[in-house]
Amino acid sequence: MTVAEGRTIEVRVPATSANLGPGFDTLGLALSVYDSLVVTELPAGELDIEVSGSGAEEIPRDASNLIVRTVEHVYADAGRPMPGLRIVAENGVPHGRGLGSSGAAVVAGVLIAKGLLAGEVEIGDSDLLRLATELEGHPDNVAPALFGGLTIAWMSERGAQHKKLLVHRGVSPLVLVPAYTMSTSQARSLQPPQVSTADAVFNVSRSALLIAALTQSPELLLDATADRLHQDYRAEAMPETQRLVQALRAAGFAAVVSGAGPSVLVLADGPGSRQDAVELAGRVTDTPWESLLLAVDVRGGTVGDRAEGST
Repeated sequence: MTVAEGRTIEVRVPATSANLGPGFDTLGLALSVYDSLVVTELPAGELDIEVSGSGAEEIPRDASNLIVRTVEHVYADAGRPMPGLRIVAENGVPHGRGLGSSGAAVVAGVLIAKGLLAGEVEIGDSDLLRLATELEGHPDNVAPALFGGLTIAWMSERGAQHKKLLVHRGVSPLVLVPAYTMSTSQARSLQPPQVSTADAVFNVSRSALLIAALTQSPELLLDATADRLHQDYRAEAMPETQRLVQALRAAGFAAVVSGAGPSVLVLADGPGSRQDAVELAGRVTDTPWESLLLAVDVRGGTVGDRAEGST
């Protein structure tokens, strides 16, 4: 059986913020900023890519495109021939800012393949996470992009695993986005190969506390987002980010570096306090910050047949 040429699907994938302070390579949160794509199946060998929005000028329009490579990976895993594709993408997720743009592209790719293969090959949640992790390298960004909410992700002998949790309704995310970018690989290169036992214990305690703060007790968020494993080591590469995080935390806001940076995530304990954080950001650094007052996305990535109007 082959899927009819011309099938068109729609895909939407949320931004994510990983680490959340102490949860290095483990915790991630889906946020209400999205990449939206309309994808049509073409005859094999044909490829047409249109991109608008964040990072559009830097994204390849050929087979090296990360979304295309991901679709190809899923088709190969399923033992099916790769179709041609027309991809029309509108990128709302800021690129190179620590909000999971590469993870969003990978998740878009696995969801495109899931949608186009529907009725021929069924791809379940565990395979979606496995395939996305194979491309992204670790699951902390792709898990919340796939499933929404707060996710705990880990690797076991069974491969990538995740647990989705619902976030307390009092938690109000704010993301402060600078004009400059940060390479994830550069950020990771600043990590020391070893850390002290004291720092490891500190982060274990704060990670456990953070789960409680995000799901039950938002008033604990400031203490729960303290970190000793990665943010200070990366500070030299993004001093304005570090200055803003320190100023916000000194003022009582649960502020952390979003992912590998340079954006700053504030986990406010109510929507009213976010504007105070925005005003503080305008005073304490020389960098202008775009303020994104967001919600936690609870659905994760979605895919549906456009002809049926589903999502």
